[in-house]
Parts: sequence; structure tokens; C-alpha cells
Amino acid sequence: MPLAPRWSLSSGCALRGPGGGGDDRRYLMPLSFSPEELTAIKLSLRVGFWAMLGSLPVAVAVAMLLARGRFWGRSLLNAVVYLPLVMPPVVTGYILLILFGRHGVLGAALADYLGIVFAFRWTGAALAASVMGFPLMVRSMRLSIDAVDRRLEDAAATLGASRFWIWLTVTLPLILPGIIAGMILSFARALGEFGATITFVSNIPGETQTLPTAIYTFLQVPGGEAGAFRLTLVSVAISVTALFASEAIAQRAVRRAAGL
Repeated sequence: MPLAPRWSLSSGCALRGPGGGGDDRRYLMPLSFSPEELTAIKLSLRVGFWAMLGSLPVAVAVAMLLARGRFWGRSLLNAVVYLPLVMPPVVTGYILLILFGRHGVLGAALADYLGIVFAFRWTGAALAASVMGFPLMVRSMRLSIDAVDRRLEDAAATLGASRFWIWLTVTLPLILPGIIAGMILSFARALGEFGATITFVSNIPGETQTLPTAIYTFLQVPGGEAGAFRLTLVSVAISVTALFASEAIAQRAVRRAAGL
């Protein structure tokens, strides 16, 4: 009875069948990261961190407005906030290029008077990532704000607390899990941003080349599959960790609200 073919791991990251040659089956295995891959990982973490941190205060304010505000244009603001979720990322990147490019509507003024340049810089990649992750951050915070028991705030008001003090000591602790979950989701979304980033700041190694654009670059050159696979594993690991962390925080918030 003939034996079933056995596959062995070769030094070239391939599983080779008996006889070699044309029967090769390539399975890319994670070995060590090249300097270019490490640079892309570090830059992605840097971009994701600043994208998350830069949009945090604006996201909190917008989430409060959408959850508690009653004003003309609220529906329009809601549509603008969530527009990046339904609009093609390339379109978002092109709009950013028009607004914040070196000769853009806002970009020219920022460059001339403040020396701030976004186009083809890592700061532009952070801006694009923050715009794409902003809706996820706002949505998580808004759901958390909607779940707050307003009677707790009313009780604090009857004791003479100011509106700011009520928000700081009552509302903020209650919505903190939603804020943290939104930050995590925004960070993970920033790490995976591709379309808006490559349209706005291009794909410059060491300057704007993040994980997705580095994977794209590796897939365009012969023999780059191993590098693309390694970076894919990193991206998947970060995304899965972020999703589990966000879900754990959300469940903890639900249990905490049920115990009140």
C-alpha cells in the first residue's frame, strides 16, 4: 500500500512534497523581521497612537452633542461624523488632499503661518487614520452616554453641584468604559487604514509607509510574499487583541450598570 506524501519544512519557508521541483507548495512562515518591516510596524504604532489621542477630545465633545444636544443641524452633524464609514476611503483621502495638501484650502495657511505640513508626512497619515477611526470612537462613546442613568446626574444637581462638576464626577466615570473601548477601536482602525492614507500621503518608506501600505508594497515585488505574510500576522494579532479588549470592556460596563 503506497504511503501518503509527507511534507517537510525547508529553509526557504516552503513545504515541499516528494520529488521537489514542480510540486513545491509555498507556505509562508514567520521568521525574523527585516529593518523595513520593523520600521513599518513602529510607524504604524506611532500613527495609530497619535491618531487616537488627537481625535479623543473632539470625539468626546461630539458624542456628548449627539447624545444630549438638541439643536438645528444635529442630523447633519451626525451624517458628517459617520460619513467616512460609508464613503470610499480613497474619496476621503482625496478630500483631505484638497483641504490639507500643501496648496490646499487649509494646508497652505497651516504651512505658511504655523509651519504644519500634513501632505506626504507621517502627520498626514495620522490625520487620515484619525478621520477614518473617528466614527467608531464617537459611536462607542455615544452608546455609553445614552446608557447613563440621568437620575444620578439629577441627584447630584439637587445637592448643588455645577454642571461641569456633575459631568466630571458622575457622567465621566460612567462613560469611561465607552471612551476606552472607542479609543481601542480607533487605534485598531488606524493601524489598518490604507485607502485614505495612500491617497493623501502616498507610500513613502520610513515616512508614511504603514503596515497596510508595506504589505501592498511587498506583494508588488518578486519574493515579497514572506514579508507580506509576517506583517499580515502582526496586523491580525493587533486587530484581534483590540476586538477582544473592546468586547471585554463593554461587557464589564454592562455588568457595572446592572449592579447600580
